Amino acid sequence: MYLLGLAVVAVGIAGVLWSLSSALRTLVLPRPPKHGVLELLFTLVRGGFRFAASHLKTYEAQDSLLSLEEPAALVGVLLVWITAALLGFTAILAPVEGISIGRAFAEAGSSMFTLGFVGPHGIAATAIDFSAAGTGLVIVALQIGYLPTLYAAFNRRETLVTMLESRAGAPAWGPELLARHQLVGIIDDLPAFYARWEEWAADVAETHTTYPSLLYLRSPHPRYSWLVSLVAVLDSAALYLALCPSSAPSQARLCLRMGFSALRAIAEAVGIPFDPDPSPSDPIELPRAEFEAAFARLAGIGFPIETDPAHAWPQFQGWRVNYESVAQDLAARIMAPPAPWTGPRPGLRPIPLQPTRPTDRRPGD
Repeated sequence: MYLLGLAVVAVGIAGVLWSLSSALRTLVLPRPPKHGVLELLFTLVRGGFRFAASHLKTYEAQDSLLSLEEPAALVGVLLVWITAALLGFTAILAPVEGISIGRAFAEAGSSMFTLGFVGPHGIAATAIDFSAAGTGLVIVALQIGYLPTLYAAFNRRETLVTMLESRAGAPAWGPELLARHQLVGIIDDLPAFYARWEEWAADVAETHTTYPSLLYLRSPHPRYSWLVSLVAVLDSAALYLALCPSSAPSQARLCLRMGFSALRAIAEAVGIPFDPDPSPSDPIELPRAEFEAAFARLAGIGFPIETDPAHAWPQFQGWRVNYESVAQDLAARIMAPPAPWTGPRPGLRPIPLQPTRPTDRRPGD
């Protein structure tokens, strides 16, 4: 009987230590967390939301439901930590005090939630109750402190995503970005634009690998997405370098490099396989016909193209091969808006959304 009690206490201590270490690794350690039990929880919660969303008829309704996915998962994680600690202290208290499981559960809960309606008997039990109170306080305080950090990174991310609508439509699209800059006569602003997005990609690489929940937090507008926006910017930079090899700004190249490096860092953090050194001649999934249609549109509005489609396509392919597969896998995983050039979305019913374009109204119309 004594050995059984020791075994129960050992299991209880293991449960408490797991809940504390899991919370610390997830919320405090500045590197991608390695989940076990929590990964199963995330999979179940996200899978449930996506199954429900797949039965809705419009993308807007699907997006509205999916916006609750990650908040629900974060609440679920907190409940798992608290439950593990509560059951752990219950398992510790029952043999130590020689009381029933029900009484030990009430005492552990009273201590963890600082209610004080059940008191300990003896020095050992008092020490355990103090530990339970401290554990409950630490877990809840860490989660409370974690949320402002999470949403501060989310707000930084969304600022440029929201600003991109006027430049690239909603959802954003690479050829649309270049076309609008040509139509409005602001191509000279593209170097500064790519420099800002290089910094943005570096920030996303750091925050979204440390806090993977950010990947699944959806933009306030159903047609906005951090991933679709990044792909649009990278596609526009790749197009610019392919169409204008001598006049494209160096910032486009730097933005491309930082952009696909960010996507690869995120893919590595969440376990998406990719080729770290693809050949520029490796095939891509984007049909060449779609590239040539974008080429024709840009040529038709007077974009300063220096080459022809036959020479531009291999250059564009050589850039896009660095990020296409990772971007499409991520887009399917986070159920990003089905924008052009971003791959299929299993579970999303609508056909790809086309970028919205403002009506060109002028005085006297």
